[in-house]
Order: sequence, then structure tokens, then C-alpha cells
Amino acid sequence: MQRNQRSVFGISTFALLALALVLALLLQTVAPVTAQAPTPTPNDPIWRGFSAVREAIQKERSVDLSLVKAYDWEQQEYKAGIDDCVDLADPNSGRKVYFGWTFTITSIRNEVFQGRISFDLKEVAVCDRVVSAAVAPVANGTPNPNLPTPVPGSAAVGGFEAGGHVMEMSLNTFGLMNRAGMRWAKVQIRYMQGDDPSKTASSINTAKSNNFKILLGIVGDPAQLAAGGDGYIAQYSQFVAGVSALGADAIEVWNEPNIDREWPAGQINGGNYTKLLAAAYNAIKSRNANTLVISGAPAPTGYFGAAGCTANGCNDDVFMQQMAQAGAGQYMDCVGLHYNEGIIAPSANTGDPRGSYPSYYFQSMLARGYSPFGGKSVCFTELGYLSPQGFGSPLPGGFAWAQNTTVAQHAQWLAEAATLAAQSGKVRLMIVWNVDFPFYTATDPMGGYAMFRPDGTCPACDSLGAVLKK
Repeated sequence: MQRNQRSVFGISTFALLALALVLALLLQTVAPVTAQAPTPTPNDPIWRGFSAVREAIQKERSVDLSLVKAYDWEQQEYKAGIDDCVDLADPNSGRKVYFGWTFTITSIRNEVFQGRISFDLKEVAVCDRVVSAAVAPVANGTPNPNLPTPVPGSAAVGGFEAGGHVMEMSLNTFGLMNRAGMRWAKVQIRYMQGDDPSKTASSINTAKSNNFKILLGIVGDPAQLAAGGDGYIAQYSQFVAGVSALGADAIEVWNEPNIDREWPAGQINGGNYTKLLAAAYNAIKSRNANTLVISGAPAPTGYFGAAGCTANGCNDDVFMQQMAQAGAGQYMDCVGLHYNEGIIAPSANTGDPRGSYPSYYFQSMLARGYSPFGGKSVCFTELGYLSPQGFGSPLPGGFAWAQNTTVAQHAQWLAEAATLAAQSGKVRLMIVWNVDFPFYTATDPMGGYAMFRPDGTCPACDSLGAVLKK
């Protein structure tokens, strides 16, 4: 579940809000700044959802909400369907829509209205009962509130950039990335106790000598973390600090810590992860303030059901809410996010035959990561589309959902995702998963995500180049 609050006094008065902000800053003897008032964003699904709900409420309740005092929104699961806040004559007639956004709107007369809308923006319910906004559950233990004071460091400044996750730092791979207009290379490193930061020097130096910035995803060992506790966290933090001192442009702190493949079972909680993130952030910034610190992207999933968490993992939205509640936003420059299960165009908010779960859609997935941390920029450290075309065999059962995705769609959708990410103003970095992985096995067809295809072509290089080189 995600929640955000905005105060809006009508589109026509946004300029007055901006003026008030500037005057307030001047009174505090702060140097004048250029303030931008909030504006309608027609392509933002949240704004479109709000507009549709507001219109439905105005029509059904015969009220004028062209000016409103404030509105809240939450991303919710409707366990009994979208109409369970409506007094239906026949309770069994409720629509079977179980996920969407709930908007709570306060009029200038302090009247409170609530409405719901599905993620595809097609189904709207005007609630007869206003339900108070819920707080995301904190499962599997209480997050540690005793976190250190953040070490000052450079923020995630700069415009949108793109790159790719690479297996080989070869001239061929760099040539493909240059053709695509990429400026970042990502490599994932597995840290084991006793490792020296120098194990990353070759990757850092090779990327920089080829005029690429380098993002290192540094993943620890779950068993060692479980056994070592705070001592392991301290050792991991010193390792990533040493990597930053070697010149890493960005470090992703761990990978998919919301599932037991990457984090100790029974200890999976956004608060527990925040403890490691805070230690790593301070260690990194103490050695190199300019290294971009990215939180470990959770695995996008709703596998853990309505409860949100079990001993074996947490749904990514619940996990990020737990992180936010624990104060994780202080210890990152960028929110790490993955999006790798799309089978429709990233501009679409509906049409996925699997249903309306938000991790299927690019724009709702972006909102899923952007919203909990007060507008902190997002870094997609894995974004990819899977196609079996060219491999001569179907996808294994766990990936069969992408069986009909073509290489042409793969190329087109990557370019469209880059365009939408850049235009959103919410994304600092987009790393394509992946550039050159050749493996295509019965358990992990990662080669199907690759830009470089089995026949030696790279359609995505050209489609991305057309938008990234502009």
C-alpha cells in the first residue's frame, strides 16, 4: 500500500502558492530561489486517477470540487472488491476488481469524500463510507529505531541517464552501449567475508577508461549475514566504503532484500534492511561523498498475499513502506527499483491478460517506488522485457507469461520506457536488464532479456539510440 498527500486550492491559484513559498524563503533570509507550483500532469496516472474520481464524486454527490482543500491517495488491495465501500442493494453484485487507488478528497467546506479507481482507470467507485487511511503493516519484528545520523554527501543531482547491466566489459559490449546512447554500465558483485574492495577495481577502471560511469550492485551472503549480525553489517559497510574510495560512481546496497533468496528467512523486513542501508550509506559517504547510494531494489511481487509478509519474504510495496517508516529515506540518494515482468507497452495502464496487479505495469510500478519516500528520485537498477524469439525453444514454465513477446516489441518498449522515465521527472537512472547475457536455461532464460540477440543483431540498440541520443 502506498500513500501520498497533496494540498490543492485549485489550478488557478497555483501561482499564488509559488509566490507564497518565495516570500517565506525571503523572510528566512534564504537566497531567492525559483519555485515551481504544482501543475496538472495529464500523463501521470495518479493525476488522471484523481481527476476521474473527482469527476465521479461531483456527478454522484452533486458537489463542486473544482477547488479542493486537500486530497490523499493510497494504493490498496480491495479484499472484497472495489465496491465494498458502497452500500449495494445486492452485496453479491460488487465488481471483482481487487487492486487500485483510493482518493480521499476534502472540499473547501471541509466535507470529506472518498472514491476508488482501478489501476487501468476504467472502474470507479464513489464510496458511501469514508474509511480512514491505513498504515502499512510492519511484519516480522519491529524495525530498529536507533539509526545513526546520516553523513552529509552529494545528493542525486543531475538529469536522467541510462545504462545497461553487462556480463563482459568488452569492446563489443561497449560498442553496443554507445550505439544505444547509454552512459552507465552496471556490474553485480557478490561480497563474502574477507573480500578486499580491490576485487572491484578492474570493473571500475575498465568502465571509466571506456568513458562509462560504473554502478556496482554489491550483494552480500544471506547465510553469513544471519550468522554474523551486526558484525557482518560492519564488515559489509567497510567493503562498500572501500569500493566508493576506488571511484565507483554509484553503489546499489544489496539486491532484492525482500525475498529469502537474498536475505535470511525469518528476518525479512524493511526495517531490518534499513539498519544495513544506514551503516553502508554512512560508510560510503565518509569515503566518497560523490558516490550515488541506491537502496537495494526489492523483487517486484505480490506472492506473499494479503498479509504482505511471511517468514520467506515480503511484497515489495509493504517492504518499501517498512523501509520508509524506519527512516530509510535519509540513507539513500535514489530509490532502487526493478521492473522486469511487463508484456505490454509501458504507456499502457490496462490490457495485461494476467490482470491488474501494479507490478505488471510500468507506470504503476514507478509510483510503487516513488511514493513512499516523499518524492525521492527512482533508479531502475533492472528494467527489461523478456522475449524467447531467436532461441529456438519456449520459455520455461515460470516465465511463460512472456512467450508471445517479440524482439521488435522488446526494442520498442525499452525505448518507450526510457522516454517515459525521462519525461516523468521522477527517474534519475534507468539500467536495462540486460545488454549481453547469452544464457538461456530451463530455470533462468536471462538471455531472453538481452539487447544483443542470438543472431548477432541488436534492435534495442537502435531504438534506444533514437531516443537517448537526442
